Amino acid sequence: MRWRRHRDARPELDDVALATTWQVVSLLLDYPDEVLLERVPMLRRVVAELPETQHTHLLHALDTVAGADLADLQCEYVDTFDVTRRCSLHLTYVTHGDTRRRGVALVEFKQAYRRAGADFDTDAELPDHLCVVLEFGAVRDLETAWTLLNRHRVAVELLRAGLERRSSPWLPVVDALRSTLPLLGGDDHEALVRLVAQGPPQEDVGLEPYAIDPRLNPRPDPADTTALLGPTIPVGAPR
Repeated sequence: MRWRRHRDARPELDDVALATTWQVVSLLLDYPDEVLLERVPMLRRVVAELPETQHTHLLHALDTVAGADLADLQCEYVDTFDVTRRCSLHLTYVTHGDTRRRGVALVEFKQAYRRAGADFDTDAELPDHLCVVLEFGAVRDLETAWTLLNRHRVAVELLRAGLERRSSPWLPVVDALRSTLPLLGGDDHEALVRLVAQGPPQEDVGLEPYAIDPRLNPRPDPADTTALLGPTIPVGAPR
């Protein structure tokens, strides 16, 4: 089946460039604050070492962050990622929505992290948050993160479509991520078409998957990947 070959095919990007891109994307998709603004000069230097495609997308995003009013950027972030269903950063929400099936999918993420040696006993963020997956891949286990991202490839595409519709300043960030992933095809493309038309599924009885694992918090605080995975390795540092 052709779509499986697409899913397994890795673009020509070495592990260092892949990890660096994911680390920068994770930082730029997190809630913007003063720390991010302070990091912009350092991130420019790091991005300058990336291949042209990733460099171009991420430099555009950094220019936007540097030139924006922080309060306005924070308001737009909340309106984009916390309010707009089609721009959710939670990968399982896209395919499962507020349904019981999402609980099983979240536990699968936690189990994948634990097999890689990263315990996820924290209330900081749900394990399917895109920033968490990318941070985990950048500093802990590229292969496991690669599998999780490609298993939920449609979620990345729906996020991209939602950002494009809004002419969002975070669109180049997601484009940088997409440039590191295989092309979408076959069954995945059909699923994307359905989700674009219908949006994430809903369940009238409400969300109850968290009874499966009481440590999963249905509405946590903003992502704190340092709390999840330990101190962040500087971008581009040897792993």
